[in-house]
Amino acid sequence: MKKVLVTGAAGTIGLNVIKYLLSEGKYEITALDLRNKKVFKRLKKYQKRINIIYGDVLDNVLMEALVKSHDYIIHLASIVPPLGEFVKESGEIIEYQGTENIIKAINYYNKNCFLIYASTTSLYDYSLSASVNEKVIERELTNFAQSKFNTENLIKNKLKNYTILRVPLVLSDIKKEPFIYNVKSNSLVEVTTNKDAAYAFVKALSYKEELNKKTFNIGMGKDGRVTFNEILNNILKNYGISFRYGLSRLFLNKDYYSPVLMDSDELDNIIHYRTDSLYNYYRRLKSNNKKRIIQKFLAKPILFFKKGK
Repeated sequence: MKKVLVTGAAGTIGLNVIKYLLSEGKYEITALDLRNKKVFKRLKKYQKRINIIYGDVLDNVLMEALVKSHDYIIHLASIVPPLGEFVKESGEIIEYQGTENIIKAINYYNKNCFLIYASTTSLYDYSLSASVNEKVIERELTNFAQSKFNTENLIKNKLKNYTILRVPLVLSDIKKEPFIYNVKSNSLVEVTTNKDAAYAFVKALSYKEELNKKTFNIGMGKDGRVTFNEILNNILKNYGISFRYGLSRLFLNKDYYSPVLMDSDELDNIIHYRTDSLYNYYRRLKSNNKKRIIQKFLAKPILFFKKGK
């Protein structure tokens, strides 16, 4: 049985990666994440079915021990926006140095280990549409995107077995997961859901030869290309107003980008990971938040005002 290590396993994508790996029934799974109350609660229900390690990718001794015994690493550990923009040095350390620890361990102990790294489509800052062949303009990168770009180059220069999957804006259960609101309202974006993003990482395990040393964009394709304003309206309608929504829309810079991806079909044509849709996401959002009656009522004036504009 092949062994898979998942870093950042309690995150938005990570938990769904674990679910899909378990449903495959052919992997021994090790979940790695920092130990805190939230992480412990999220991983607890899997403790009898997977190996759970509470630790840090910056611990080189720990990473050496884990890399030695695993065939695949799904590397999701990161500080995502908007927090990733405010703690520049911490973001760079976790992204770059954490990945460097993994790379050193692979090259020294387990050269056949296959790394699947989660990067970001916000590398294409200020682009209306983009593809992996597009040159990244570093002077336009945010702190978060810059740390991802530097880490991508480290992987490409130091490893022989890897693939890089660039992840766009991820739609998830807002009640349980932090959502990235700091996108310009009129921006045309391409999104994915936490379910499809996770499935892409899991499916990639079975296509090592086809994906090796390549970079791909994850995206929903033409069915997932909408204005961010449409997403906001559906969030207000199905989830209601929230403190995070108000704080983000009023005070945070709208500097996160998730452009239309001209080549997002390429990965799906190889590994066939798309199973979700915007319709299904909005339906889940509505179903999971039926009790938020007051919040939805308070959102109506905002929706009316936005419609008037």
